[in-house]
Amino acid sequence: MVLRTIENLDVKGKFILLRDDFNVQIIDGKITDGFRIDQSMPTIDKLKRAGAKIAICAHLGRPKGLRDMKFTLAPIAQYMKIPLVTDCLEKDFMKDMKDGDVVLLENVRFYPGEEENNPEFSSRLASGFDIFVNDAFAVSHRAHASTVGVTKFLPSYAGELLMSEIENLNNLMENPKRPLLSIVAGGKLSTKIGVLKSLIKLSDKLIVDGMIGTAFAVSGGANGGDFKVDAETLQAARDLTEFAKQNDCELFIPIDKGVGKEFSRDAIRVNKTFSEIQSDDVIMDSGIETTKRNIQIIESVRTVLWNGTLGMAEWGDVWGQSTFEIAHAIAKQTSNGSLESIIGGGDTVTALEVAGVKNDMTYVSTGGGAFLEFIEGISLPGIKVLES
Repeated sequence: MVLRTIENLDVKGKFILLRDDFNVQIIDGKITDGFRIDQSMPTIDKLKRAGAKIAICAHLGRPKGLRDMKFTLAPIAQYMKIPLVTDCLEKDFMKDMKDGDVVLLENVRFYPGEEENNPEFSSRLASGFDIFVNDAFAVSHRAHASTVGVTKFLPSYAGELLMSEIENLNNLMENPKRPLLSIVAGGKLSTKIGVLKSLIKLSDKLIVDGMIGTAFAVSGGANGGDFKVDAETLQAARDLTEFAKQNDCELFIPIDKGVGKEFSRDAIRVNKTFSEIQSDDVIMDSGIETTKRNIQIIESVRTVLWNGTLGMAEWGDVWGQSTFEIAHAIAKQTSNGSLESIIGGGDTVTALEVAGVKNDMTYVSTGGGAFLEFIEGISLPGIKVLES
C-alpha cells in the first residue's frame, strides 16, 4: 500500500482542508486528555511552516446530524488557541486568511450529510479548498463525507500522523520481535471475533480478559456470577479456543475476578476464584492471581499489543487495579529496553494517562475501532482513497 503524502508537497498559499480526529473527552467545558490533539500537531505545524492556509475539520461525539451545542468544538479551539468557524460549511473566513493561518471548523457531524457521505454535502465542504489532507486515522474506518466524500472533489493526501499509525502497525504485523503477546479485553466478544482470529494467527501468546475473558471462562464451565452471556457468544469462545490450538497460539483466560454485590464503584471488592463466585456476585475487574500471572507473561515476551481495559478502570484504583498494574508492568519492561509495546483504544489510552505511563510505551495509537480493523486486515475506506 503506497499512499500520496504531504512530503515534498507545495502548499504555500494553498487552502488546506485538514481532517483531524479531536474526539476527546470534555468535562465541564475542559479537555481532560488532549492526546489526540497533541498527536495531530506535527502535521499542522509542518503545513503552517510551509505557508498553507489551514482549516481543520473534526467531530466530537454523536450529535446525530443536529446542531447540538453539547458537542461544540469551542473548548478544542480554546485549547489550541485558534479561531473557531461556527459552521463547517461557512467560507467567509477564507478571504481574511494569511499564509500559515489555522482555523477550526465547527463539528462536521452537526450535518447529517457527514455520516451519510452525501455527495452534495461533500462538495459543499470541499468548496473553496485546494487540497485535502487526512490525518485522522481514528475515523478512517468510516466512509464519511470528511474522510471519503471530499476526496472526489480535491487532490487528497495522507498526513504525518496517519502515516505514522500505518507504519507502526505494519511493522508490528510484518516483523514483530518474538515472542509476541496480545492482550484483548473490554466488553462484547461479538465485536472482536475478527480481530481475535487475526491476532491468534499473529501472536505466540494471547491473554483475553475483561468481559471477553469472562465469556471464555464461562464457555469452559466456570461460574460467571450475574454475568449474562448468550449461547452464540459461548460457542464463539469455544471456537476461538480451538482456533488458538490449531494455530499454536497459547491462550490465557482469567483464573479469578474482583467482584462486588452491586454494579457500583462504591461496592466492596472481594477477590474470588471462579469456583468461589456466587450467582449474585457482580464481576468488575480481573483478579489478583490473574494479574500476577499476566505480569509474568509480559516479562517473558519481546512485544506486547494491548487493546481494552481489564475492568472498570474509569472508576479508579479499586476496580482499575488489574488495568493499572498491567500498564505499569508493560511500561517498566518497555523502559528497560526488553519490550516493544503497542497500545490502542480510547479507554486503554486513558488508563495509561491515569497511570502516568503513556509516554513510556513504544507506540500509542490514536485509533480504537480503526486500530482493530487495521489489525484485522480490513481495508479502511479513508485510507484506501489515498492510495497512489
